[in-house]
Amino acid sequence: MADNLQPAFDKLRAAAEGLAEVVEGTSYGTPSLHVRKKFLCRVKDADTVAVMCALEEKEMLMEADPHLYFETAHYKGWPAMLVRVHDIPLDQLRTRLERAWLMQAPKSLVKARQATA
Repeated sequence: MADNLQPAFDKLRAAAEGLAEVVEGTSYGTPSLHVRKKFLCRVKDADTVAVMCALEEKEMLMEADPHLYFETAHYKGWPAMLVRVHDIPLDQLRTRLERAWLMQAPKSLVKARQATA
């Protein structure tokens, strides 16, 4: 991994802490996190991460805080948004990753998490 991507990936890792069965991998040649082979998020570049997000939620977030949340043409119509990783507070990034996890994790894992919540 390129050294300049490490701080962004470290922040993703910290935000995903405690989510069941999250594993590290790569996506498009950059570090990423997955739950049971389903994509959660990845480092796009040194300042930006891509995070899975329901389309309706994505639109709302981009409108509410366009500095933090945005998309490029590549992500239009796709349930993922771009996040300025060094500007987003860790607790807010954690919420985004929890939402991505709930969207991507198998139902059995989601039920197990809800049973312990």
